[in-house]
Amino acid sequence: MSALPILFLASCSVWLSKAQTEFKRVAEENVTLPCHHRLGLLEQGSLDIEWLLHISETVQKAVITYSGGRVYDDLNEEQKGRVSFTSNFLAGDASLQIISLQSSDAGKYICKVKNAGQYEWARITLKVVEKPSKPKCWLEGELLEGKELSLQCRSASGTAPISYRWQRINEEDRAEHLPPTSRVNISNPGQVLLKNLTQMSTGLYQCIATNEAGQETCVVQVTVQHAQNIGMIAGAVCGVVVGLSLLLLVVRLTIRRKEKKRYEEEEAPNEIREDAEAPKAHLVKPSSSSSGSRSSRSGSSSTRSTANSASRSQRTLSTEATPHITPPQYSQREAEGKETEPKKVDYTNLMKMGATLVMVPAQSRAFQTV
Repeated sequence: MSALPILFLASCSVWLSKAQTEFKRVAEENVTLPCHHRLGLLEQGSLDIEWLLHISETVQKAVITYSGGRVYDDLNEEQKGRVSFTSNFLAGDASLQIISLQSSDAGKYICKVKNAGQYEWARITLKVVEKPSKPKCWLEGELLEGKELSLQCRSASGTAPISYRWQRINEEDRAEHLPPTSRVNISNPGQVLLKNLTQMSTGLYQCIATNEAGQETCVVQVTVQHAQNIGMIAGAVCGVVVGLSLLLLVVRLTIRRKEKKRYEEEEAPNEIREDAEAPKAHLVKPSSSSSGSRSSRSGSSSTRSTANSASRSQRTLSTEATPHITPPQYSQREAEGKETEPKKVDYTNLMKMGATLVMVPAQSRAFQTV
Protein backbone atom coordinates (compact mmCIF):
# COMPACT_ATOMS: atom_id res chain seq x y z
CA MET A 1 0.00 0.00 0.00
CA SER A 2 1.46 3.35 -1.06
CA ALA A 3 1.92 6.34 1.18
CA LEU A 4 -0.57 8.53 -0.74
CA PRO A 5 -3.67 6.57 0.21
CA ILE A 6 -2.47 6.47 3.81
CA LEU A 7 -2.13 10.24 3.90
CA PHE A 8 -5.57 10.63 2.30
CA LEU A 9 -7.18 8.35 4.89
CA ALA A 10 -5.43 10.24 7.69
CA SER A 11 -6.65 13.62 6.41
CA CYS A 12 -10.19 12.25 6.09
CA SER A 13 -10.11 10.96 9.63
CA VAL A 14 -8.91 14.35 10.89
CA TRP A 15 -11.71 16.10 8.95
CA LEU A 16 -14.32 13.69 10.34
CA SER A 17 -12.99 14.24 13.81
CA LYS A 18 -13.23 18.03 13.34
CA ALA A 19 -16.69 17.74 11.85
CA GLN A 20 -17.87 15.76 14.83
CA THR A 21 -16.53 18.28 17.35
CA GLU A 22 -17.92 21.40 15.62
CA PHE A 23 -21.62 22.05 15.10
CA LYS A 24 -23.32 24.89 13.30
CA ARG A 25 -27.02 25.45 13.74
CA VAL A 26 -29.57 28.11 12.91
CA ALA A 27 -31.23 30.05 15.69
CA GLU A 28 -34.55 28.66 16.96
CA GLU A 29 -33.50 25.14 15.97
CA ASN A 30 -32.51 22.28 18.33
CA VAL A 31 -29.11 20.62 18.68
CA THR A 32 -27.64 17.59 20.45
CA LEU A 33 -24.00 17.73 21.57
CA PRO A 34 -22.60 14.18 21.89
CA CYS A 35 -20.73 12.89 24.95
CA HIS A 36 -20.10 9.13 25.47
CA HIS A 37 -18.24 7.48 28.34
CA ARG A 38 -17.45 4.05 29.80
CA LEU A 39 -17.31 4.97 33.47
CA GLY A 40 -20.87 4.08 34.38
CA LEU A 41 -19.98 0.45 34.92
CA LEU A 42 -17.56 1.13 37.75
CA GLU A 43 -19.44 2.55 40.75
CA GLN A 44 -22.92 3.98 40.39
CA GLY A 45 -22.80 6.06 43.52
CA SER A 46 -19.65 8.00 42.64
CA LEU A 47 -20.44 8.94 39.02
CA ASP A 48 -20.25 12.70 38.25
CA ILE A 49 -21.16 14.35 34.91
CA GLU A 50 -20.69 18.04 34.17
CA TRP A 51 -21.27 20.23 31.09
CA LEU A 52 -19.47 23.59 31.00
CA LEU A 53 -19.66 26.51 28.56
CA HIS A 54 -16.45 28.48 28.00
CA ILE A 55 -17.34 32.07 27.25
CA SER A 56 -13.70 33.14 27.25
CA GLU A 57 -10.33 31.80 28.41
CA THR A 58 -11.03 32.85 31.97
CA VAL A 59 -14.83 32.79 32.15
CA GLN A 60 -16.98 29.66 32.08
CA LYS A 61 -20.35 28.68 33.46
CA ALA A 62 -22.05 25.38 34.29
CA VAL A 63 -24.83 24.25 31.98
CA ILE A 64 -26.05 20.97 33.56
CA THR A 65 -24.58 18.48 36.08
CA TYR A 66 -25.28 15.10 37.63
CA SER A 67 -23.95 14.49 41.12
CA GLY A 68 -25.01 12.43 44.14
CA GLY A 69 -27.77 10.78 42.18
CA ARG A 70 -29.43 14.09 41.20
CA VAL A 71 -29.60 16.20 38.00
CA TYR A 72 -29.14 20.00 38.21
CA ASP A 73 -30.39 21.75 35.04
CA ASP A 74 -31.18 25.24 36.34
CA LEU A 75 -27.64 26.47 36.87
CA ASN A 76 -27.69 28.95 33.97
CA GLU A 77 -30.48 31.49 33.91
CA GLU A 78 -30.22 32.06 30.13
CA GLN A 79 -30.51 28.32 29.37
CA LYS A 80 -32.90 27.37 32.14
CA GLY A 81 -35.59 25.02 30.86
CA ARG A 82 -33.85 24.51 27.50
CA VAL A 83 -31.08 21.99 28.41
CA SER A 84 -31.28 18.32 29.36
CA PHE A 85 -29.54 14.91 29.04
CA THR A 86 -30.74 13.15 25.91
CA SER A 87 -30.58 9.50 26.96
CA ASN A 88 -29.46 7.12 29.70
CA PHE A 89 -26.46 9.09 30.94
CA LEU A 90 -25.72 6.45 33.59
CA ALA A 91 -25.20 3.76 30.95
CA GLY A 92 -22.72 5.81 28.94
CA ASP A 93 -24.59 8.43 26.86
CA ALA A 94 -24.31 11.85 28.52
CA SER A 95 -25.13 13.88 25.39
CA LEU A 96 -26.53 17.40 25.89
CA GLN A 97 -29.68 18.62 24.16
CA ILE A 98 -30.40 22.34 23.72
CA ILE A 99 -33.73 23.47 22.28
CA SER A 100 -34.71 26.84 20.73
CA LEU A 101 -31.13 27.91 20.13
CA GLN A 102 -30.14 31.50 20.71
CA SER A 103 -27.09 33.41 19.63
CA SER A 104 -25.92 33.46 23.27
CA ASP A 105 -25.71 29.62 23.20
CA ALA A 106 -22.74 29.75 20.84
CA GLY A 107 -19.33 28.85 22.31
CA LYS A 108 -17.08 25.96 23.39
CA TYR A 109 -18.70 23.18 25.43
CA ILE A 110 -16.77 20.70 27.60
CA CYS A 111 -18.26 17.44 28.84
CA LYS A 112 -16.48 15.98 31.94
CA VAL A 113 -17.21 12.52 33.32
CA LYS A 114 -15.59 11.33 36.57
CA ASN A 115 -15.96 8.03 38.43
CA ALA A 116 -13.70 6.14 40.82
CA GLY A 117 -10.77 8.41 40.11
CA GLN A 118 -11.02 8.11 36.34
CA TYR A 119 -11.81 10.99 33.91
CA GLU A 120 -13.18 11.28 30.40
CA TRP A 121 -14.11 14.43 28.55
CA ALA A 122 -15.17 15.83 25.18
CA ARG A 123 -14.78 19.24 23.62
CA ILE A 124 -17.41 20.58 21.18
CA THR A 125 -17.68 23.95 19.46
CA LEU A 126 -21.19 25.23 18.78
CA LYS A 127 -21.90 28.02 16.32
CA VAL A 128 -25.35 29.58 16.18
CA VAL A 129 -26.22 31.63 13.12
CA GLU A 130 -29.26 33.89 12.68
CA LYS A 131 -30.86 34.43 9.34
CA PRO A 132 -31.44 38.06 8.41
CA SER A 133 -34.43 39.76 9.92
CA LYS A 134 -37.09 40.86 7.47
CA PRO A 135 -35.46 43.80 5.68
CA LYS A 136 -36.96 47.24 5.34
CA CYS A 137 -37.35 48.67 1.84
CA TRP A 138 -37.83 52.36 1.05
CA LEU A 139 -37.36 54.93 -1.72
CA GLU A 140 -35.31 58.12 -1.83
CA GLY A 141 -35.72 60.65 -4.63
CA GLU A 142 -38.44 61.98 -6.96
CA LEU A 143 -40.78 59.74 -8.91
CA LEU A 144 -40.68 61.94 -12.03
CA GLU A 145 -39.49 61.28 -15.53
CA GLY A 146 -35.84 62.16 -16.03
CA LYS A 147 -35.08 62.17 -12.29
CA GLU A 148 -32.99 59.76 -10.18
CA LEU A 149 -34.36 57.32 -7.62
CA SER A 150 -32.54 55.34 -4.93
CA LEU A 151 -33.81 51.95 -3.71
CA GLN A 152 -32.75 51.19 -0.12
CA CYS A 153 -32.78 47.84 1.70
CA ARG A 154 -31.49 46.85 5.14
CA SER A 155 -31.96 44.11 7.77
CA ALA A 156 -31.82 45.11 11.42
CA SER A 157 -30.31 41.82 12.66
CA GLY A 158 -28.72 38.62 11.42
CA THR A 159 -25.37 36.87 11.37
CA ALA A 160 -22.83 38.67 9.26
CA PRO A 161 -22.10 38.77 6.45
CA ILE A 162 -25.47 39.63 4.94
CA SER A 163 -25.71 40.08 1.19
CA TYR A 164 -28.41 42.09 -0.58
CA ARG A 165 -29.75 41.64 -4.05
CA TRP A 166 -32.39 43.64 -5.93
CA GLN A 167 -34.59 42.26 -8.68
CA ARG A 168 -37.70 43.29 -10.53
CA ILE A 169 -40.99 41.34 -10.33
CA ASN A 170 -43.21 41.22 -13.41
CA GLU A 171 -46.98 40.84 -13.54
CA GLU A 172 -46.60 37.03 -13.46
CA ASP A 173 -44.56 37.20 -10.20
CA ARG A 174 -41.39 36.22 -11.98
CA ALA A 175 -38.00 37.74 -11.28
CA GLU A 176 -36.47 39.99 -13.91
CA HIS A 177 -33.28 41.96 -14.28
CA LEU A 178 -33.13 45.58 -13.23
CA PRO A 179 -33.45 48.32 -15.91
CA PRO A 180 -30.25 48.95 -17.89
CA THR A 181 -29.87 52.41 -16.33
CA SER A 182 -29.69 51.00 -12.76
CA ARG A 183 -26.44 50.99 -10.79
CA VAL A 184 -25.59 49.02 -7.62
CA ASN A 185 -23.63 50.75 -4.89
CA ILE A 186 -20.55 48.54 -4.36
CA SER A 187 -19.86 49.85 -0.87
CA ASN A 188 -23.51 49.36 0.08
CA PRO A 189 -25.12 46.51 -1.90
CA GLY A 190 -28.47 47.28 -0.34
CA GLN A 191 -28.66 50.48 -2.41
CA VAL A 192 -29.55 50.60 -6.10
CA LEU A 193 -29.68 53.84 -8.10
CA LEU A 194 -32.18 54.18 -10.95
CA LYS A 195 -31.09 56.97 -13.32
CA ASN A 196 -33.09 58.86 -15.93
CA LEU A 197 -36.47 57.48 -14.88
CA THR A 198 -38.99 56.63 -17.59
CA GLN A 199 -42.37 54.95 -17.70
CA MET A 200 -40.50 51.68 -18.28
CA SER A 201 -39.04 52.05 -14.78
CA THR A 202 -42.48 51.66 -13.22
CA GLY A 203 -42.97 48.30 -11.49
CA LEU A 204 -42.52 46.18 -8.38
CA TYR A 205 -38.99 45.77 -7.00
CA GLN A 206 -37.87 43.11 -4.52
CA CYS A 207 -34.86 43.05 -2.18
CA ILE A 208 -33.44 39.71 -0.96
CA ALA A 209 -31.27 39.68 2.19
CA THR A 210 -29.26 36.46 2.49
CA ASN A 211 -26.67 34.88 4.77
CA GLU A 212 -25.60 31.31 5.57
CA ALA A 213 -28.66 30.79 7.79
CA GLY A 214 -31.33 31.78 5.28
CA GLN A 215 -32.95 34.72 3.56
CA GLU A 216 -35.76 37.25 3.90
CA THR A 217 -37.34 39.59 1.35
CA CYS A 218 -39.21 42.87 1.06
CA VAL A 219 -40.87 44.65 -1.88
CA VAL A 220 -41.48 48.26 -2.91
CA GLN A 221 -43.64 49.79 -5.65
CA VAL A 222 -42.16 52.33 -8.07
CA THR A 223 -44.61 54.50 -10.05
CA VAL A 224 -43.03 57.10 -12.34
CA GLN A 225 -45.22 60.12 -13.15
CA HIS A 226 -45.22 62.55 -16.06
CA ALA A 227 -43.98 66.03 -15.19
CA GLN A 228 -46.82 67.47 -17.31
CA ASN A 229 -49.36 65.53 -15.31
CA ILE A 230 -47.95 67.01 -12.14
CA GLY A 231 -48.42 70.54 -13.54
CA MET A 232 -51.96 69.76 -14.61
CA ILE A 233 -52.80 68.36 -11.20
CA ALA A 234 -51.33 71.42 -9.50
CA GLY A 235 -53.30 73.73 -11.83
CA ALA A 236 -56.51 71.82 -11.18
CA VAL A 237 -55.97 72.07 -7.44
CA CYS A 238 -55.34 75.82 -7.71
CA GLY A 239 -58.45 76.23 -9.84
CA VAL A 240 -60.58 74.41 -7.32
CA VAL A 241 -59.20 76.55 -4.50
CA VAL A 242 -59.88 79.78 -6.43
CA GLY A 243 -63.39 78.63 -7.34
CA LEU A 244 -64.24 77.82 -3.75
CA SER A 245 -62.87 81.20 -2.64
CA LEU A 246 -65.06 83.04 -5.18
CA LEU A 247 -68.10 81.02 -4.17
CA LEU A 248 -67.56 81.87 -0.52
CA LEU A 249 -67.12 85.54 -1.42
CA VAL A 250 -70.40 85.61 -3.38
CA VAL A 251 -72.26 83.94 -0.54
CA ARG A 252 -70.80 86.38 1.96
CA LEU A 253 -71.75 89.43 -0.15
CA THR A 254 -75.28 88.08 -0.61
CA ILE A 255 -75.70 87.61 3.12
CA ARG A 256 -74.39 91.10 3.86
CA ARG A 257 -76.73 92.62 1.26
CA LYS A 258 -79.75 90.91 2.81
CA GLU A 259 -78.71 92.04 6.27
CA LYS A 260 -78.30 95.64 5.05
CA LYS A 261 -81.72 95.61 3.39
CA ARG A 262 -83.37 94.25 6.52
CA TYR A 263 -81.61 96.91 8.60
CA GLU A 264 -82.87 99.70 6.33
CA GLU A 265 -86.42 98.36 6.50
CA GLU A 266 -86.27 98.31 10.30
CA GLU A 267 -84.82 101.86 10.54
CA ALA A 268 -87.25 103.55 8.09
CA PRO A 269 -90.26 103.78 10.53
CA ASN A 270 -87.98 105.13 13.24
CA GLU A 271 -86.82 107.99 10.97
CA ILE A 272 -90.42 108.97 10.14
CA ARG A 273 -91.36 109.07 13.82
CA GLU A 274 -88.40 111.32 14.58
CA ASP A 275 -89.37 113.97 11.96
CA ALA A 276 -91.11 117.18 13.19
CA GLU A 277 -94.88 117.26 12.87
CA ALA A 278 -96.06 119.39 9.99
CA PRO A 279 -98.03 122.58 10.94
CA LYS A 280 -101.77 122.36 10.74
CA ALA A 281 -103.80 124.82 8.77
CA HIS A 282 -106.59 126.60 10.63
CA LEU A 283 -109.73 126.79 8.61
CA VAL A 284 -112.18 129.71 9.05
CA LYS A 285 -115.74 128.57 9.10
CA PRO A 286 -118.24 130.82 7.41
CA SER A 287 -120.76 132.56 9.63
CA SER A 288 -124.01 130.67 9.92
CA SER A 289 -126.01 133.82 10.72
CA SER A 290 -127.07 136.06 7.83
CA SER A 291 -128.83 138.66 9.97
CA GLY A 292 -125.69 140.87 10.52
CA SER A 293 -125.67 144.34 9.09
CA ARG A 294 -124.07 144.85 5.76
CA SER A 295 -122.15 147.84 7.07
CA SER A 296 -120.44 145.76 9.72
CA ARG A 297 -119.56 143.17 7.15
CA SER A 298 -118.18 145.81 4.82
CA GLY A 299 -116.29 147.58 7.59
CA SER A 300 -114.69 144.43 8.83
CA SER A 301 -113.68 143.45 5.30
CA SER A 302 -110.79 145.87 5.28
CA THR A 303 -109.72 144.82 8.73
CA ARG A 304 -109.76 141.11 7.80
CA SER A 305 -107.79 141.80 4.66
CA THR A 306 -105.11 143.49 6.70
CA ALA A 307 -105.09 140.60 9.21
CA ASN A 308 -104.95 138.05 6.42
CA SER A 309 -101.93 139.83 4.90
CA ALA A 310 -100.11 139.77 8.25
CA SER A 311 -101.02 136.14 8.77
CA ARG A 312 -99.76 135.26 5.30
CA SER A 313 -96.45 137.07 5.95
CA GLN A 314 -96.03 135.18 9.21
CA ARG A 315 -96.67 131.85 7.53
CA THR A 316 -94.12 132.71 4.83
CA LEU A 317 -91.43 133.46 7.44
CA SER A 318 -92.29 130.28 9.32
CA THR A 319 -92.01 128.23 6.17
CA GLU A 320 -88.64 129.77 5.27
CA ALA A 321 -87.32 129.14 8.79
CA THR A 322 -88.25 125.45 8.63
CA PRO A 323 -87.73 124.39 5.04
CA HIS A 324 -87.53 120.72 5.86
CA ILE A 325 -91.11 120.57 7.08
CA THR A 326 -93.53 119.70 4.35
CA PRO A 327 -97.17 120.68 4.90
CA PRO A 328 -99.52 117.78 4.79
CA GLN A 329 -101.08 117.20 1.44
CA TYR A 330 -104.80 116.69 1.20
CA SER A 331 -106.58 115.09 -1.63
CA GLN A 332 -109.15 117.01 -3.59
CA ARG A 333 -111.97 114.94 -2.10
CA GLU A 334 -110.87 115.75 1.47
CA ALA A 335 -110.64 119.50 0.62
CA GLU A 336 -114.11 119.52 -0.81
CA GLY A 337 -115.48 117.77 2.24
CA LYS A 338 -113.91 120.17 4.74
CA GLU A 339 -114.32 123.54 2.96
CA THR A 340 -117.55 125.40 2.24
CA GLU A 341 -118.00 127.36 -0.94
CA PRO A 342 -118.08 131.11 0.01
CA LYS A 343 -121.17 133.16 -0.74
CA LYS A 344 -121.12 135.57 -3.63
CA VAL A 345 -120.94 139.26 -2.63
CA ASP A 346 -123.01 141.96 -4.39
CA TYR A 347 -120.41 144.67 -4.95
CA THR A 348 -123.02 147.19 -6.27
CA ASN A 349 -124.94 147.26 -3.02
CA LEU A 350 -121.70 147.60 -1.09
CA MET A 351 -120.71 150.69 -3.09
CA LYS A 352 -124.07 152.24 -2.49
CA MET A 353 -123.67 151.75 1.22
CA GLY A 354 -120.33 153.67 1.13
CA ALA A 355 -117.93 150.73 1.33
CA THR A 356 -114.42 151.14 0.03
CA LEU A 357 -113.10 148.57 -2.43
CA VAL A 358 -109.73 147.05 -1.39
CA MET A 359 -107.74 144.76 -3.65
CA VAL A 360 -106.66 141.63 -1.75
CA PRO A 361 -104.11 139.21 -3.19
CA ALA A 362 -105.25 135.70 -4.01
CA GLN A 363 -105.15 133.32 -1.05
CA SER A 364 -105.86 129.76 -0.47
CA ARG A 365 -109.48 128.89 -0.29
CA ALA A 366 -109.18 128.04 3.32
CA PHE A 367 -108.43 131.69 4.24
CA GLN A 368 -110.93 133.62 1.98
CA THR A 369 -113.04 136.42 3.50
CA VAL A 370 -116.60 135.44 4.09
